[in-house]
Amino acid sequence: MKKRLQVFISSTYIDLIEERQAAVSAVLKSGHIPAGMELFNASDKSQLDVIKKWIDESDVYMLILGGRYGSVEPESGISYTELEYDYALEIEKPLFAVVINDSALESKVKKHGSSVMEVNNPSELKLFRAKVLNNMSSFFEDMKDIRLAVMESLPEIASTRELAGWVSGNEIPDTKGLVDEIAKLNNQVKELNKQNSILANKVGQYTKVTNSSEFDELEKILNSIEVKIPPNIINGKEDVTQNLFTLFITIQETLVTGVTNQTQQQESVYFLYNNVCPKLQIHGLVQNEKVASVRWRRFSITKKGQDFLAHLERKRLVSK
Repeated sequence: MKKRLQVFISSTYIDLIEERQAAVSAVLKSGHIPAGMELFNASDKSQLDVIKKWIDESDVYMLILGGRYGSVEPESGISYTELEYDYALEIEKPLFAVVINDSALESKVKKHGSSVMEVNNPSELKLFRAKVLNNMSSFFEDMKDIRLAVMESLPEIASTRELAGWVSGNEIPDTKGLVDEIAKLNNQVKELNKQNSILANKVGQYTKVTNSSEFDELEKILNSIEVKIPPNIINGKEDVTQNLFTLFITIQETLVTGVTNQTQQQESVYFLYNNVCPKLQIHGLVQNEKVASVRWRRFSITKKGQDFLAHLERKRLVSK
């Protein structure tokens, strides 16, 4: 069955009419359903509640962030656009964003004047922009970039997430004749699960011992590998040498979210990406992957890396 996704498009209003229309056009061209647009320009709490309901019922949330922060909700001091974005994050709605780059914003100001730039809340816009860029996002220069982001992001989201979507009634098959067969298969599955559970317990006991020995050996190897840290990374006057095991433990939380090579980051992040993560990758603790809809790549922790950390945590608890 061909599934059509409902995409909620969020943005400030007057300054991004053309950009929003480009997104709507791309969603339609991709065979999906756009929602949001000027029909849901939040200006008070009651309208925000309506928008939240639409976000709930949509499959994907898309943000177009330009040079305006937008109308601010009086009690929280947060713009309605950011409140929408925060809500989508809170309910773990699949999302992506396109953010205007500096040159495109300068051209927009020359064409339309200062009305497309934030005057009242520039610091709030800067923080909001940083938050958005830390999640799935890409920059746009023109309408073509927005359409491309939609065309690339929707298939990626659809292939990696189980989304409800919309299906034509004509495409829904008659499943009445399959009910008996499904019931029979369910009984077979239950029996197989019982047998698998017995086997898994036996295998698990062996695997646990094997992994423990392997991880103890890996800990020794990582302790023996030294990494030279330049003074500019640690705000010191000379190089400092640290073993790879200690570095892995220190940056474990950073590896869970991912270390990227995107521009305008601290030098310490680039050092981790170029000098530490490749060494961890050799031992299967991290992996390098392409992030959809952006030009940068990311190192993230692997299943082996997570299991290694769990093994170390168990050892720590036992030794207490």
